[in-house]
Amino acid sequence: MTFGELLKELRLKHNLSIREAARKAGISAPYFSDMERGRKSAPSREVLMKIVDVLGLDKDEAEQLYDCAGKAQNTIPYDLPEYIMDRDYVAAALRTAKDLNAGKEQWEKFVEELYANEKSKHS
Repeated sequence: MTFGELLKELRLKHNLSIREAARKAGISAPYFSDMERGRKSAPSREVLMKIVDVLGLDKDEAEQLYDCAGKAQNTIPYDLPEYIMDRDYVAAALRTAKDLNAGKEQWEKFVEELYANEKSKHS
């Protein structure tokens, strides 16, 4: 799914018109419409954050929109750079995974282990 397709789907799911969503996000309705139709790429980080807020997206919806925006911009999703840059070990882990050509199964196992460790802390 493209950024524009997802943006439109989420806007409709949250019952907002293009004009209302655009006004609340501080952008023009034609610009919002052009993003949905794929005529304009994903917006800046600041505008995207406003859109997430205006649409009232939950965590999963916001992350999905960030991922689509990152792909559209050929960059890391907007919610991740600070986390990566502030933690040298994250960049090192990503490089190791890249060097080892870690696949989906390895990443899924890693994420499962993170959740299991977090659960055990709270037990």
